[in-house]
Amino acid sequence: MEFLTDYGLFLTKTITLVVAIMIVAATLVVLASRDRSRSREQLLVTRINDRYRRMERTLRHALLGRKAVLADQKKEKRARKRAKPGELPRVFVMRFLGDLRASRTESLREEISAVLTMARPEQDRVVVCVESGGGLVHGYGLAASQLARLRERKIHLTVTVDKVAASGGYLMAAVADRIVAAPFAIVGSIGVVAQIPNFNRLLRRHDVDFELLTAGQYKRTLTVFGENTDEGRRKFQQDLEATHTLFKDYVRRYRPSLDLDKVATGEHWYGEQALSLNLVDELVTSDDLLMKLSQDADVFEVDFRKKQPMGKRLTIALENAVERVLRG
Repeated sequence: MEFLTDYGLFLTKTITLVVAIMIVAATLVVLASRDRSRSREQLLVTRINDRYRRMERTLRHALLGRKAVLADQKKEKRARKRAKPGELPRVFVMRFLGDLRASRTESLREEISAVLTMARPEQDRVVVCVESGGGLVHGYGLAASQLARLRERKIHLTVTVDKVAASGGYLMAAVADRIVAAPFAIVGSIGVVAQIPNFNRLLRRHDVDFELLTAGQYKRTLTVFGENTDEGRRKFQQDLEATHTLFKDYVRRYRPSLDLDKVATGEHWYGEQALSLNLVDELVTSDDLLMKLSQDADVFEVDFRKKQPMGKRLTIALENAVERVLRG
């Protein structure tokens, strides 16, 4: 009898667990189908002027009372009636948060393409807030090329640096007509670096052979598991120097007044120092710049979002974690 009771309890728990799993699975299927039915791409446009006005109205209400706020609202309505649509210049704001692969470039490309459909040459302008310590050459090269599209269409471009625009981040910033930075923002690092571990001696110690077959003298110069040669090291260094030359030439194209012999050493500087070296043009935070621009222009923040597969998001997160460890 005791056995039957225990068996009945076990069976009840098992059925409950199976039912729970089925409910969770069904819920996930429904959510997945809803997610597929929605657009995976979205362009969001926010009028920053309205955000500032809401903040001001809230503070005025707290300090001066409801009557003062209502009076201000009436003045705003009258001013909007008098203003003609499209009369004010427009400022389009984008944000670039960089990682090792410059994976934000895909969104930046779409944002710039969208802006170019509406921006008026020599009248409207673009502000890009860059935060990046650099990464892969081809990734940041493409990101800089996207910004160059604005210059080619005669759209004034300002890059703001609140925290860091180094290496590939500065490659992007250099394209701008004007670079502004916070006083303690990190700027510069015009250089190229490569780090490659080598486990060849460890493998030999454990009697493990590693064979690398190539066609072409310099298909592989340095390897992780093979035995590296002085010739391979010299060739690898030559490639780094060639990339550094391309980096300097690109920066010189957009900032010809820079003394590259002085600043293209791989060093970085803080905003105060960078101003004296002509790496930046003004010391100001992005917040102050945008607030000032909103007084005389319609300021819109443009944000292109594309939902990435879970696998890709995990890969990027892992790469960023490794990058932080290596730089720390």
